[in-house]
Amino acid sequence: MSKYPEYISEKRRPIDTPESIVENGQAHFGTFKDPFKNLNLIDCEKPCGKRMPDFMKKSRLTEWEAFEVHLDEGALISAIYNTGPMGFSIFVWFDKRDKKIYSWRNIVPVKQAKVASQLVDDYCYLKVAKSEYKIENDLMNGKARAKGYSVNKKSGRFEIDISVDRLSPCSNVSIPFGPNKPLYSEKDFFKATGTITVNGEVFTTNENSVAIIDDHKGYYPFRAHYDWLTTMGVIDDEGEKKYFAFNLTRNQSINQDDYNENLIWVEGESFPLPPVTFSKASKKAKTWYIKDEHGCVDLRYEIDNVFYMPMHFLVIDVYYALPYGRIYGTVKDTNGKVYKLDGVLGIGEDKTTRM
Repeated sequence: MSKYPEYISEKRRPIDTPESIVENGQAHFGTFKDPFKNLNLIDCEKPCGKRMPDFMKKSRLTEWEAFEVHLDEGALISAIYNTGPMGFSIFVWFDKRDKKIYSWRNIVPVKQAKVASQLVDDYCYLKVAKSEYKIENDLMNGKARAKGYSVNKKSGRFEIDISVDRLSPCSNVSIPFGPNKPLYSEKDFFKATGTITVNGEVFTTNENSVAIIDDHKGYYPFRAHYDWLTTMGVIDDEGEKKYFAFNLTRNQSINQDDYNENLIWVEGESFPLPPVTFSKASKKAKTWYIKDEHGCVDLRYEIDNVFYMPMHFLVIDVYYALPYGRIYGTVKDTNGKVYKLDGVLGIGEDKTTRM
């Protein structure tokens, strides 16, 4: 415990993972060392308060698993979602050479979108006439695989076959949005091996290729917002090349110091970070600023292109922006070591929902 500075809360220091995230109707909150074997969030008692009967819990539980890949030529965000009355798969490819975005989305009734019940030995799967996607999880052993394809008129044909092996300890958190209202999120950093193909052009992994899995289940407020920024790749660490990534999020945690998911990964290690704030001149500003109060995070994010995915249905209103760009500035780990970032890949999210 002594290796952590005082500004890192005890709740942000990983502890042994319980068998189940919910026991006797109450959710566990905190930061955990390994994946949960039983992500039984549906067993929470009154997660949305007394006004909502428990039979409506399923409709309030948002679930997804995202599979993110960074290659020399471009970066991918892909996912399978299960939220409210619908599910969908999505692939968003950013070509770093011309800063162009290609996208594929496949919407289905919620029962046709399978999101893994846990990451130990379950999988995600969604199939429609012009797309099929499967994410196989073996994260207790630090492994996973994503394989599939999707076709549409605007962006053409996309294919993926990527296997991954964990590089650093996982980030596994359960964050309270209310007294018994959990948001669970596990994020893992990996070495990636395989291919991504866009309209016949094959992009093959090399020694720089990395990936992140982002598994996510939670009871969001009726009106919710979060900002997110990540990077992943290889950096020069005092003359030595190392795999490096970070995750920064600001959401509706009821206690940002005790419960957040901010951290740095450096090949074989992970370091928790304190809460951060995101500053922007406007909703569609091309520059973001991300900082904390302890001198650990001081970043400028310059956006090159943005994928927008608004959704407006009877009871759902979503603003979703997925920007790709470059990150400048510094982050500092809990040992006091500073990492300078000069134009590394940045992938962000700006999401507001009313459900």
